[in-house]
Amino acid sequence: MDLTLNCLAITCSLKPSPDASSSEKIAEQILDELRALGATGESVRAVDFAIAPGVETDMGDGDQWPEIREKVLAADILILATPTWLGQHSSVAQRVLERLDAELSETDGSGRPILFDKVALAAIVGNEDGAHHIAAILFQSLNDVGFTVPAQGSVYWNGEAMQGVDYQDLPQTPEKVAQAMKTAAANAAHLARSLKISHYPA
Repeated sequence: MDLTLNCLAITCSLKPSPDASSSEKIAEQILDELRALGATGESVRAVDFAIAPGVETDMGDGDQWPEIREKVLAADILILATPTWLGQHSSVAQRVLERLDAELSETDGSGRPILFDKVALAAIVGNEDGAHHIAAILFQSLNDVGFTVPAQGSVYWNGEAMQGVDYQDLPQTPEKVAQAMKTAAANAAHLARSLKISHYPA
């Protein structure tokens, strides 16, 4: 049985490429931890795509969500990374969650929701409180559409409130954040491989 894992990070920064992004930095760091465990992976920045509003797999008329959706369906582990604005996840992250809602009506050859057997991690950065609240929203939404959440599956950094230092500005990754990344990646890889061996029932 092939237990190779494919990972996808969707970064929900409000900044288009090539602007530097703290959300993208933390997502790439988690991907690196997963790669160290034998996984492959890539990152996409959602704001670089024309993602139409709606809850269908393809909204037509230039909608680029289907490109990202193909990557989601090919991935065993999804990392959803978002900045914190006004104590909430970004509007881009909300758009991604709304588009994933379409998968509720999609099933595989056994009649199961198409996202069953996939694992989700959350990454949150910001200069204000809200990380636990955002993780709860992301995980509830992702679980609703079929993803499984591993133990300690969120990684976050909260900078000092109302200060100008962003996660991408730190000279090194804080020890606690680095440890959280290793734990989240190890648990996600373990869970994803377990689900490859033993699928959820039809």
